[in-house]
Amino acid sequence: MTALMRYHAALLMRSQRWLPPFLLYAAFLAIGIQAGQPVLDSLGYTAAALLPVAAWLARICVTGEPDAARGCAAAAAGPARAHVACLLVALAGAAALGTLATLAVTLLSDPVASDHRTRVPLPAACGAGLLAALACALLGTAVGALTSRPLLRSPGRAVLALLLAALLSLVVSGSPARAAVQGLVTGSQQGTVPLPLPPLAAAALVTAGALALAGALAARRSP
Repeated sequence: MTALMRYHAALLMRSQRWLPPFLLYAAFLAIGIQAGQPVLDSLGYTAAALLPVAAWLARICVTGEPDAARGCAAAAAGPARAHVACLLVALAGAAALGTLATLAVTLLSDPVASDHRTRVPLPAACGAGLLAALACALLGTAVGALTSRPLLRSPGRAVLALLLAALLSLVVSGSPARAAVQGLVTGSQQGTVPLPLPPLAAAALVTAGALALAGALAARRSP
């Protein structure tokens, strides 16, 4: 699996198709984050914006490999392992991006609650932001896995499904991503720092199921 992930990571970096989602995320943060804002509010925005970017990155990894190369990788390691490896590369990229963004936003933000008077411990806030970002990266990868091949082969339908699923993942009650982000916002209002461990665990379970399903279908539909 490690060799497959290195192969897909090298393929992604050489293609430079990762640039649009990374630039989109940077634009989201530049528009929505300002220096001196309450740290938990800013970290909630940072985590939420990562979800659609992670979904897009997953789709890029799944669709970026040429058909001939995909066939060779599937023949060498098995179609399921090859497919899951490219999704894990997307997850790693989204998690790394979210980590860097969380650290930068933590340094730019003011360690206070929404009332701008109650102090918030910065290390704890940063830790909560990292967990929330990881939850959103996980769920975004699951969205990308379930709205790309082999489940959806039509590019038009797949993109529409990805956008809709990413939106619903952020607004529907019960979504792990919504719970993680809402926890940070509520913590900012109350002057406390919540650890979004239950949403993170739920996102990990959903993502594991999505990757297992995508891998199984890749093996079944492989020529």
